[in-house]
Amino acid sequence: MANPLEQFEIHPTAPLSIAGIDASLTNAGIFMLATSVSVVFFVLMGMRRSSLVPGRWQSMVEMCYEFIAGMVKENIGQKGRSYVPFVFTLFMFILAGNLIGLLPYSFTVTSHLAVTFAFAGLIFLATIIIGFINHGMHFLGMFIPRDTPVVLLPLIVVIEVISFLSRPVTHSVRLFANMTAGHILLKVFAGFIVSLLLAGGFLSSISVLPALMIVILNALELLVAVVQAYVFALLTCVYLNDAVNLEH
Repeated sequence: MANPLEQFEIHPTAPLSIAGIDASLTNAGIFMLATSVSVVFFVLMGMRRSSLVPGRWQSMVEMCYEFIAGMVKENIGQKGRSYVPFVFTLFMFILAGNLIGLLPYSFTVTSHLAVTFAFAGLIFLATIIIGFINHGMHFLGMFIPRDTPVVLLPLIVVIEVISFLSRPVTHSVRLFANMTAGHILLKVFAGFIVSLLLAGGFLSSISVLPALMIVILNALELLVAVVQAYVFALLTCVYLNDAVNLEH
């Protein structure tokens, strides 16, 4: 049975070296470009003939945008309107990357921690910068909850700081782990089918069981792909809310 982790290997497809630095175009880079192009194509084709009575494609684009706009408004408020394009772009890229990764012989860019951590790290830095721009040094007040007893203040501050610094880790690992685990399961059950068919006899007759499991897992992976894109965008809104609306 093939190694289930082979599907996550990165291979150079167009070798390129610039000043001794490996800048080769890899399979991961190709699918990132494909994901970006698919999102742009989806949005532009849906809005190229926008009308008061939207068609199916325009309705899908508007539904996605209104969904994200509603999420931002609910979690950040009116001040969050300027962040809708960013959250919408982030959500659409992750959603498209997750869905493309379900196609046969494709590559799931969100199954690599480097990709998800890059997104999470960008959001983390943006939260800090936006927080200091909006509130100055008062932004540090988020580490001191209201009505905290003086005796517990040092302990609470340490906990809040650790919780804040762990955000990019938990934010990125959640998406990476879910996408990786699902694809590994699909590969394992696909290997079971091949092994049972090669064994012949009675074992080949029960190969329908892992085949049925693959169908179920694919349906589950489709749901996970959508949910994980939603969760990533939702957490982004929650973190931006701390920078825009200082609660402590």
